Amino acid sequence: MKRVAVSHSGGKDSMLALYHMLNKNDVIVDRLIATIDENNRRTSVHETKESLMSLQADALGLPLQKIYIPSTPSNDEYNERMYDGLRKAEQDGVTHIVYGDINLADVRAFRESQLKNLQLDAIFPLWQQSTTILINEFLSLGFETWITTIDPNRVPNDFLGARLDHETLQALPDSIDPCGENGEFHTLVVDGPLFHQSLPVQLSNTVIEGAFYTYHDVQLKDSST
Repeated sequence: MKRVAVSHSGGKDSMLALYHMLNKNDVIVDRLIATIDENNRRTSVHETKESLMSLQADALGLPLQKIYIPSTPSNDEYNERMYDGLRKAEQDGVTHIVYGDINLADVRAFRESQLKNLQLDAIFPLWQQSTTILINEFLSLGFETWITTIDPNRVPNDFLGARLDHETLQALPDSIDPCGENGEFHTLVVDGPLFHQSLPVQLSNTVIEGAFYTYHDVQLKDSST
């Protein structure tokens, strides 16, 4: 029996990888693992707040292990923090780390290199599958997802904050991978078949991060309204 931890961003690819693992008879999903910027308390790239990651994990009914990373770590710092976090999972009985990567070979090699000094194996359940097939599978399962991050050089600003559905996919420029596999966009999943309850969240202001990424902030709904 494999005891796995799912590397989790809160977005669609890691959610689909989690779905696949939860539907295997020889797998126990032990936890989610998220890397958090220890200064701004957000996930890297996706920029999802730590509090929302915790809320999402609660809604999924799974423990969330957080690995805190400095905003601008050296390679040694980053590797040390990741090793310590993954080592903790290993000591707790985890045997495999699950990743939602699809077709970026350099990213896969990097993931695998992080495990080389540990008794942990990597699982890539979505690896080299058609991104069109994967996104259609994901949407057909009924997950509710928002596009919260875009590369404005490749994705028109109108898609920032859009619900990711078949209509949105049809409207995306042809040059955009339907899963955003080349970093064109990132997402936050707020409801779906794995959730015990939907996340009570709303989009707020748009924020520009440097020259490349723009994201809609996501926060808890005001319970008084």
